[in-house]
Order: sequence, then structure tokens, then C-alpha cells
Amino acid sequence: MDIVISNASDRPIYEQIYAQIKASIISGSLREGDMLPSIRALAKDLRISVITTKRAYDELERGGYIYTVSGKGCFVAEKNRELIREEHLAEIERHLQAAAELAPACGLGVSDLLEIMQTICGEEIK
Repeated sequence: MDIVISNASDRPIYEQIYAQIKASIISGSLREGDMLPSIRALAKDLRISVITTKRAYDELERGGYIYTVSGKGCFVAEKNRELIREEHLAEIERHLQAAAELAPACGLGVSDLLEIMQTICGEEIK
């Protein structure tokens, strides 16, 4: 598993790890039952504190993305389709919000945005 940590990022390291593992799970790169690197091994590979790695794993477990088997390690949890759908909807909403905020600067209204969506989707919105 490739995780890239940016020291220049304004996001804490544990959030960077969390976001990258979560994205791998949602995209299907990491599948249900796949074993994650141990907390110590990942910390060593990334040259960071074990505490930082543990925090990222704790957040992933709290979010339902992974589970821990005592003495065996951490594994990708069964995908909760509704959770993934909600994640995608939230991302779509963020993108649409950004478009809605940018539209007035370009002189675009709601009807213009709908026309753009129709063009992108290749179908008429009813």
C-alpha cells in the first residue's frame, strides 16, 4: 500500500493517512478482508510516530472502514453500501456548492448550470 505524507500539507499526518486508506477502500483498491500493514510497520515505513498511525487506524475503525482482530491485525471491513453512497453524495454536494458559488462570477444562473449538467450527462433533465 502506497501512502504519501506531505509535510507541507496543512492537514495533520494522521488525517492524510486516514484519507488515503479510506479512498483506497471506497475505490475498491483495498477489498473486504484485506489486511492492512501493522501499526508499527506502517509507522516505520512512513518514518512517523506509532501514535500517529494508531490514531489514523482508530479513526478508520470508528468510521466502520476497518476492524481489528486482537493478535492478528487490522482488516478492511465489509463495505457498507449506504455509507459509501453517503460519502459520494457528500462529495457531489461539495462540488455542486463550489459550482454554485463560482457561477455568479461568470454571470451564470441556475438554468445555465442545469444546461451544463445536461451537456455533461448527455441527457435532458426533467
